Amino acid sequence: MIIDKQTIYKVADLARIAIKEEEIGALIPDMNKILTFMEKLNELDTIGVEPLIYMNTEENVWREDVVKQEISVEDGLKNAAVHNESFFFVPKIIEK
Repeated sequence: MIIDKQTIYKVADLARIAIKEEEIGALIPDMNKILTFMEKLNELDTIGVEPLIYMNTEENVWREDVVKQEISVEDGLKNAAVHNESFFFVPKIIEK
């Protein structure tokens, strides 16, 4: 397939990209090189090659989710302006 001026405008319209007239001269050879490369890739024998979703087969290893007490309730409430034994008191900001 050979890319011409009309094809450049059609692709730009589909991609919703504004292209100036002076840019077309540089885009035609670039897009032709891309298509030539893609045709070379199509010549490769890919029989028996598993399709990939990701570029590597590694799986993410997650740590165990363990609840632990980092600070005590008293230490957490120590610098609070207003609080009771277990909770912060904050001003009401939503009106009915």
